[in-house]
Amino acid sequence: MTKPVLAVTMGDPAGIGPEIAVKALLTREVYEWSRPFIIGDLSVIENALSFSGLNAAVNKISHPSEAQYNFGTIDVLDLGIIGGKEFKIGQVQALGGEAAFAYVKKSVELAMAGDADAVVTAPINKESLKAAHVPYIGHTEMYADMTGAKEEMTMFSILNLKIFFLTRHVGLAEACRLITKDRVLSGIDKSLQALRQLGYENPHLAVAGLNPHAGENGLFGREEVDAITPAVAEAKEKGLNVSGPVPADSVFHMARLGRFDAVLSLYHDQGHIAAKMMDFERTVSVTLGLPILRTSVDHGTAFDIAGRGQASAVSMIEALRVGAEYAKAGVKLA
Repeated sequence: MTKPVLAVTMGDPAGIGPEIAVKALLTREVYEWSRPFIIGDLSVIENALSFSGLNAAVNKISHPSEAQYNFGTIDVLDLGIIGGKEFKIGQVQALGGEAAFAYVKKSVELAMAGDADAVVTAPINKESLKAAHVPYIGHTEMYADMTGAKEEMTMFSILNLKIFFLTRHVGLAEACRLITKDRVLSGIDKSLQALRQLGYENPHLAVAGLNPHAGENGLFGREEVDAITPAVAEAKEKGLNVSGPVPADSVFHMARLGRFDAVLSLYHDQGHIAAKMMDFERTVSVTLGLPILRTSVDHGTAFDIAGRGQASAVSMIEALRVGAEYAKAGVKLA
């Protein structure tokens, strides 16, 4: 099968995105899986190569069809946003948010047109987006709106475990209010549907508890009694292979040992902490519910080390691998 074309957005140009993008695309094994190119700014990419002490040919393209896809040459679709403008690495600034948003828009355009088989994203900075008056808080919201997705969902792929998220970028109090029976049941359905599309014949999903000890039958909170347990019971009545609520302090460990194929995490940090404790660098985020395939690193812009050549590209390489694997398998998670 032809290797999938992967559009790599370089993220906020002031962060470590450009550095990890060039390091990943100078990893030979990446070209064994895929045909990758970077969407970004040529000047920023050349600077990243310089401060990282790397040598590579850079091929400026205006369309993926012009890319060489050869190890040792980095194909860059140059949007020319930074250019000669005043720009500082490692700082929040409107220009960084403006550029990061433009790279995402271009990736959507290409993927929706069928010119890229998947999109792989480097990190962006929420403060820079706000400074640029970008009307989105993060990647997922951008991709959902620009592709017309009705309801997106995030999945983490880490080692042999998949983690789904019922809620994401909301405050903890709001996340608790959002845990209703209907929402949990919908999350169960979507999670199991995604697992089946990923090749699991009869996936076993665990739903994490919200409160200590999964609430102890209402002793430590009502969410399990009023929403989570009834949703799990209804799912079981429908013949779905689901367990829960399982106390959050043990459910991820149990899944890692193989008792469950995946876990439905109820809020952002519940699943993020578990995944990153397992293997911070190899945690890959996959956005479900889109008409295009999108994977991403699961770390931030790391402004504190940006421009020093110290950033690890392991997570970006893993995001490319997962993107290529799912693209080759024809996985459609919408």
